[in-house]
Amino acid sequence: MSLRKWNSWLVLGEEENGYRDSVMGTNCSPIPAYTLSPKRMSPFYSCWGTGLLLLLLLAITVRESWQAEEKTCDLVGEKGRESERELAVLKRMTPLFNKSFESTVGQGQDTYMYRFRVCREAGNHSSGAGLVQINKSNGKETVVGRINETHIFNGSNWIMLIYKGGDEYDNHCGKEQRRAVVMISCNRHTLADNFIPVSEERGKVQDCFYLFEMESSLACSPEVSHLSVGSILLVTFASLVAVYIIGGFLYQRLVVGAKGMEQFPHLAFWQDVGNLVADGCDFVCRSKPRNVPATYRGVGDDQLGEDSEERDDHLLPM
Repeated sequence: MSLRKWNSWLVLGEEENGYRDSVMGTNCSPIPAYTLSPKRMSPFYSCWGTGLLLLLLLAITVRESWQAEEKTCDLVGEKGRESERELAVLKRMTPLFNKSFESTVGQGQDTYMYRFRVCREAGNHSSGAGLVQINKSNGKETVVGRINETHIFNGSNWIMLIYKGGDEYDNHCGKEQRRAVVMISCNRHTLADNFIPVSEERGKVQDCFYLFEMESSLACSPEVSHLSVGSILLVTFASLVAVYIIGGFLYQRLVVGAKGMEQFPHLAFWQDVGNLVADGCDFVCRSKPRNVPATYRGVGDDQLGEDSEERDDHLLPM
């Protein structure tokens, strides 16, 4: 049997066994090697090419999602066993995660810029750096502290944020790793501002650190709102007046059987309250004594003298 006839026989057998479904794209099961004739290669590559393309797209999507997820603070301690108080303070600092703070110190060749971010990477070339020092003359970047070794705690009106795991010293502090200490003090008028380097403590054998200061309203204790004495008295007076009016109205209507304006409690008193106030004001504010005799007195009968009629009697005819 010739090779051409042998191939024709194989193709006919494949069609009888349902290979047509594979050609139509309804079956992507593995295809035996002897079926790979030039006429049958197109369905094979089409099916497997689609699958490989989907896998490639899935891998790219997962990779991009991993890259998009930024690193955040890793508190000192085992995962899942961190201090609850530290976690609460860290959650309180969430509004600062997307902000970056910079400050420049020095002059000439010794000019340095410090860049700081809260629980986010601040370095351009260093992975996991939360606070970096950049030499302005040569662009060298030194990691002062990393976010994967974070310690944070707070007091009444301050928060202390510590980044450990920075680059090692060259000749100071026993060549230990650098550490950044950021003191965040309370300022209710700004979310975050005034980031400045304070000092670098490197004269010791160990436990050296860089000290920074910053102001933020997030470090402030919650304001305790309470009523003043005047507010308490005003609320009490208003409550008593309301009870008096409502209680008196119900009593006059239900017990006394009053109607209309007579339902108001002590109506006669309140109608006369204006006169009472005027009398009280007159009594308090008038400076003239009440018993002072009048300046002008009336004339008595004994002071009038003889009556005019009696004086004219002699003029009458006799």
